[in-house]
Amino acid sequence: MKLGDLRKSGHTPSLVASFLYFDVSFMIWVLLGALGVFITQDFGLSAAEKGMIVAIPILGGSIFRIVLGILTDRIGPRKTAIGGMVVTMVPLIWGWQFGANIGELYAIGILLGVAGASFAAALPMASRWYPPHLQGLAMGIAGAGNSGTLFATLFGPRIATAYGWHAVFGFALIPLVLVFIAYLFMAKDAPSQPAPKPLKEYFGLFKLKDTWYFCLLYSVTFGGFVGLTSFLSIFFVDQYQVSKVTAGDFVTLCVAAGSFLRPVGGYLADKFGGIRVLTFLFIGLALMMFGVSQLPSFAVVMVLLFIGMGCLGMGNGAVFQLVPQRFQKEIGMITGIVGAAGGVGGFFVPNLLGTLKQLTGTYATGFLAYSCVGIVALLILISAQSSWKKTWKLQGNSVRI
Repeated sequence: MKLGDLRKSGHTPSLVASFLYFDVSFMIWVLLGALGVFITQDFGLSAAEKGMIVAIPILGGSIFRIVLGILTDRIGPRKTAIGGMVVTMVPLIWGWQFGANIGELYAIGILLGVAGASFAAALPMASRWYPPHLQGLAMGIAGAGNSGTLFATLFGPRIATAYGWHAVFGFALIPLVLVFIAYLFMAKDAPSQPAPKPLKEYFGLFKLKDTWYFCLLYSVTFGGFVGLTSFLSIFFVDQYQVSKVTAGDFVTLCVAAGSFLRPVGGYLADKFGGIRVLTFLFIGLALMMFGVSQLPSFAVVMVLLFIGMGCLGMGNGAVFQLVPQRFQKEIGMITGIVGAAGGVGGFFVPNLLGTLKQLTGTYATGFLAYSCVGIVALLILISAQSSWKKTWKLQGNSVRI
């Protein structure tokens, strides 16, 4: 039984702590997206500016993931995560008490990227406790912390309606402090923590073709997940004229599909191979986004987005079933690099949708473009698999890919 093996093989409190840290951090990371319709209304932003304001935290996450990835390999994921949570308190206090102009919101958004960078510490904490044949499931459980976005999209609009959007940042401090205290007692670095390497060795990863393959694939799966999470409320309000709270509820449904199916993607990748699973998921993504580009009725578009976000969530789990097999010794740094690429993808998705809406007058072109991105990702996967199979064979790795 896979779950029984998981309990016997690793350290359950650390796995749970990784999930909690990732969960609360993701909730905080996407706050600007969850509050996007409130903020854009207050400041009277254009379609392109709407995409930019919700994308800034995603870009910040990309920048800080490299930093946290290096720190994870040098000082360990536990200390890195503790420091990350302390720094994350700064933009929450700033947004709660100030945040009176767009310039401040951009700065707050960049600092919220530290919460998004939690990926680079949470996943290595989980990965280093478990053997290769359990990587997909362990990383999927820890990675399911992206379900924190559910809390942002479900409760953020309601709190903003009742108390104003500034108050949402103040309320977010409460779960962050609780998780911070729990993490101090639960989390423990694995004995397999590698010795720190010179920085030049870390950046040598950029010279490897496999690094770029993983970056490109994750920029599509994770970038699509977090990018759509940040932008869908704006899309629902603009295109279908639903209320702000209702838009948040429907975004929550889409996010639930991507979040809770991430471990399923990891499990299926363990069982059938990450390459095979990703092949089906990219085809599914392309078909769903093409359907959305037709701008059907709201009921139909919700079904398409629910399935599409499910494909993206499972894709995240499948990609990170493969990554530890190839880069076990450099898991902290490679997680930071690949995670940063996912953040870059997430930065471009809202900007793509917002800019194309402004240029063409319709959201159809943006979703059609993202459908094409799914096809490109499939072609990249086909190109990458021959390289991966050769590498796995040289490493003597028998894990199914």
